[in-house]
Amino acid sequence: LNMLTFYIFYIEPFLYQPSFFHLLLESYIVKLSRLCKFCDVRATSCMGVKSCKVECGITSICPDKQDVCVSIWRKMDDNITFDTFCHNPAHMLHGLVLEDHNNSKCEMKEVKGRGSQFFICSCSEDECNENIFFTLDSQVVEIILVSLVPLLVMAVIVITSFYCYRVYRQRKASSRCKRGPPDFSDARAIIIDDEGSDSSSTHANNLNHNMELLPIELDVLVGKGRFAEVYKAKLKQGCSVSEEQGFETVAIKIFPYEEYASWKNEKEIFSDADLRHDNVLHFLTAEERKVQRQYWLITAYHPRGNLQEFLIHHVISWHDLWMLGRSLALGVAHLHSDHTTCGRYKVAIAHRDIKSSNILVKNDLTCCLCDFGLALRLDNTLSVDELANSGQVGTARYMAPEVLESRINLENIESFKQADVYSMALVLWEIISRCNAIGEVKEYEPPFGNLRENPCVESMKDSVLRDRGRPEIPNSWINHTGIQVVCASIDECWDHDPEARLTAQCVAERFYDMEYLDKLSGRSDSEEKPVVCLHSTNALHGI
Repeated sequence: LNMLTFYIFYIEPFLYQPSFFHLLLESYIVKLSRLCKFCDVRATSCMGVKSCKVECGITSICPDKQDVCVSIWRKMDDNITFDTFCHNPAHMLHGLVLEDHNNSKCEMKEVKGRGSQFFICSCSEDECNENIFFTLDSQVVEIILVSLVPLLVMAVIVITSFYCYRVYRQRKASSRCKRGPPDFSDARAIIIDDEGSDSSSTHANNLNHNMELLPIELDVLVGKGRFAEVYKAKLKQGCSVSEEQGFETVAIKIFPYEEYASWKNEKEIFSDADLRHDNVLHFLTAEERKVQRQYWLITAYHPRGNLQEFLIHHVISWHDLWMLGRSLALGVAHLHSDHTTCGRYKVAIAHRDIKSSNILVKNDLTCCLCDFGLALRLDNTLSVDELANSGQVGTARYMAPEVLESRINLENIESFKQADVYSMALVLWEIISRCNAIGEVKEYEPPFGNLRENPCVESMKDSVLRDRGRPEIPNSWINHTGIQVVCASIDECWDHDPEARLTAQCVAERFYDMEYLDKLSGRSDSEEKPVVCLHSTNALHGI
């Protein structure tokens, strides 16, 4: 009876009050809304990068309805720990205010001045302190941005400058292409097929607007070779001008009728407009002179003659060496290239008879290649049999080992270029041997000067193949920095293994890289010197 009375008077009135259940349920729900990982301090493998999962298996109901979930990551030397618990954000924690407690994710922020690496985060979702996210401090981000911006600006400037330079070079090259190669005596050769013509010029130009033979007056014989003779000649442009002004000096290479094949091959090589280059002899026209039973090639005339004669009569400076060597390499590189300077496709050409007497010296002391009687167009359509029919050609003294041995790789057209590079190396050696930068300069000697004047193939085999001999490079030559680089290039160019040789383009680039040495020298030794040469009647022209 007493228990019943207590229930009726004290308990039952509260049960029927709506607020009673509401308050009880609200209190229960609030307490359940704060479920947090609660493991105090525990060791962890988290390295504080990107995101980690707290290694805590205890989930706790926070005692205060205002509590939020907190995680602290510390690193002291090699000791790394996580601390997870509940905390009321209204109170300070380790002297810090939990400003991020309303976040749904626990995003770590670094706190400085704790004697160790110290990161803390807080959040207000259930167990939100289990998955931890490390983010860079805004100050760190600012520092990184400040550091990167100058680099990015520099990168943009460099890329823009490079782009502008490329556009400039392309426009310049395009301009050269539109203008065409430099003219000689205003001659613009237009290729015309002359097969079936009785007696004509294979090129029409503004020296010869029709198919008649050019009015040419031979002057003096300047050179003689195996297949042809070369004359200095005068070309009369018209009768309306005075005799003094009506002649242009040209070189005429005259082949007898029996050497038609040699003339035809050289004419076809010259007739390729893409052959034109500053360091290749400028070709004007070709003619068949039936009355004289001769075939003519008409080209530019260079009074300094061929390189061999020039070296015999001149001691050169480092600047002269740089000019001659660089232009030689550029000329050979142009022959070997399958693209013109304008980027247009062309057929590569192997000279196959590079030697100092087949190189002319221009008035500006640059070289130009001549005598293409043995040259070979390296067309990809050529079969191995067609290449094999080319035979062992060239001058024995300048033949590469594989040419002397008749073992050139016909499966690879690059083999013919590699043989040219070997010959070019010997010519570079000749040029250095007459440079005053090496110290004492001896009288001119051709490569392998210990052999007789025109050594046969068998003699060269003994020297080059059996003895692995090469022209001597004395120690005194490498005292000069530039010549040391050229000698190193020569050594690589005449390597016994063709595959190990440099390309002509690589040699040209090395000369280009040495330009600063030429400028540093002040060109003090390149002042105009008295020209010690033969009379014009004896000045040899390349054949």
